[in-house]
Amino acid sequence: MQKLAIYAGWLARIALWVAGAGLVVMTVFVFSQVFVRYVLNDSLQWAEPASVMIMGWFIFLGAAVGVREGYHLSFDVLLMIVPARAVAWFHTVSDIVVAAFGFGMAYFGSQLSARAANDQMPGLGISRGFEFLPLMIGGVLLVLFSIERILRRASGLHTARFGEDVPENDVLDQTVTGA
Repeated sequence: MQKLAIYAGWLARIALWVAGAGLVVMTVFVFSQVFVRYVLNDSLQWAEPASVMIMGWFIFLGAAVGVREGYHLSFDVLLMIVPARAVAWFHTVSDIVVAAFGFGMAYFGSQLSARAANDQMPGLGISRGFEFLPLMIGGVLLVLFSIERILRRASGLHTARFGEDVPENDVLDQTVTGA
């Protein structure tokens, strides 16, 4: 289980770096478009579609990492009234629902990509199929990270939840984060 968590941690870190780089690149593209339009009185036809496509990457990759790290908001009112033993079961059900949602993203994203593969994106000249690639990869990551959370919980390891601190003595989290 520890090796799985380490690999998932590296995968999450790579996804987060790609998302962060995408945010920086998108900002440069948007700035370039504004500069060229208002200063040079011209237009970069590729800047807007490229920025929108890059936005999909950092949204879906960041969302998947947010699920793994427990950064997403949750509605935990019911958990306040159920017995403590049932809380872990509710968290597991939540992770199963997120995994199912991720599977739907990957499955239907691949169908959308296949249908749009023969069309070209205006301004970029590439297949519209690439437009749905972040949806598919984000969905696969959601499934993987949700399964990891379920397995961690089943083996008695801590799984982060929104608003809580990671225990200082959780050796596995320290190994994964490098703390």
